Amino acid sequence: MSASILPPPVTALPSLGPGRTRHLTAPLVTATPAPALRWLNLALGSLWLAGLLSLAVVVGRLPWLARWLDDPLFFKRCLVVHVDLALVVWFYAMAAALAAMRAPRLRDVGTAASTGLSLIGVVLMLAGAAVRGAEPILANYVPVIDHPLFLGGLALFFAGVLSFVIRGLLATGRVAAAELPGDAATGILAATVALVAAAATWISTRAALPAGLERLTHFELAHWAPGHVLQVANVCAMLAVWLWLTRRATGQAVLSARMARGLFGALVGPHLLLPLFSLHGADHRLYVESATWLMRWTIFPVVLLTLGLIVRHARRHGLARDGVGLLALRAGQMSAGLTLLGFVLGACIRSSTTLVPAHYHASLGGVTAAFMAAGYLIVAGARTDGLDLARWRRAGRQLWCFGIGQAVFALGFAFAGAHGAGRKAYASEQHVRSLSEQIGLGVMGLGGLVAAVGGIWFLVLMWRMQRSAAPRLTLPASS
Repeated sequence: MSASILPPPVTALPSLGPGRTRHLTAPLVTATPAPALRWLNLALGSLWLAGLLSLAVVVGRLPWLARWLDDPLFFKRCLVVHVDLALVVWFYAMAAALAAMRAPRLRDVGTAASTGLSLIGVVLMLAGAAVRGAEPILANYVPVIDHPLFLGGLALFFAGVLSFVIRGLLATGRVAAAELPGDAATGILAATVALVAAAATWISTRAALPAGLERLTHFELAHWAPGHVLQVANVCAMLAVWLWLTRRATGQAVLSARMARGLFGALVGPHLLLPLFSLHGADHRLYVESATWLMRWTIFPVVLLTLGLIVRHARRHGLARDGVGLLALRAGQMSAGLTLLGFVLGACIRSSTTLVPAHYHASLGGVTAAFMAAGYLIVAGARTDGLDLARWRRAGRQLWCFGIGQAVFALGFAFAGAHGAGRKAYASEQHVRSLSEQIGLGVMGLGGLVAAVGGIWFLVLMWRMQRSAAPRLTLPASS
């Protein structure tokens, strides 16, 4: 890599970590390949669209406006597309952006076509919300609209992501180690393997579905095991971002190559069996329970061990006194904190109450906080001037705002659930029976408002960071 594309040093900050501190003289960020920026922008665009659709859901509850529309399912369809944009397109477009960082020389017509295919899929998903009479199916993991337009769009989005990450898996000779530390690159590799495993699980499950199922049951079973594997992909990508941030903030990789392969292999390896568990039928107990069992007993040991090694590494080497050190500290606090909160809330679940969404909103909030931090690093690598200290500080404050809001949101949900509040009930469907449920849901609403402010702040910061500087030179494409 030419020295001309490296960012200038960043002004030092006071000590950020509990251990000794030092100045980081190595470049803070590396040049961002064009595919990573394309996937990042698709992910950011999905969040903007999800926010606009959430306004449509609110409008649907206003009597003086809703009465002008005689399709009562329209707003539920908007809710489905909102959820899929915020939790499916955002997550897996970001996973593709990280895969592009792992294989930065993979840039040709095929990589651009993959992003274009996913973009067309998103457009079709949006169009599905406008199809009159199409039924929204609020299935777990990936809710859908039961119409070929939406289902085809969802399939195209995943086809674009999979075509890109598979090319990255096959491009082992074109991986540039300078772009990412080896342990983070291994984590991203594990995430892409999990994405492919999720697709294989979906194919085997669809083949094993019995005929004549009610549509909700059909999609619940079809998405059950693949959805669990997708969560494993999320965790692998989140851990990779943690390792990437730690390497940038300390100057040293956290894990050796052998340890990284062992940890991520222990997380992903058992889930490669899931396509086989549907052989007895997708409605068989083995299929349904094995996915839950694997996720329950493989994710938290690997996450806790990796987090412990990161904390020990940061105490031993100290965090750099610069913007990336600040970003690593804030992202670590928010992402790891939300993840641990998700573990605790998940262990408290005994029935179908709002403890369930409390658990997964905390867990997915941890992934989102990590991906937000990755977005800042990717954009910094695409600028000729990197990011100045003021922007890094604003990024740290934004992560703090989002993380605190998401934690309060989850705790409010959990408190209401601990007192019996049921899940998947809205407006007049809710039966709030006690003051405790009212307090919990009120705290949930307050936390959700703060988290929404943090999310909007993130989108505004990303837009300003990309708009305010010319693109950085990137590595030459391979032949």
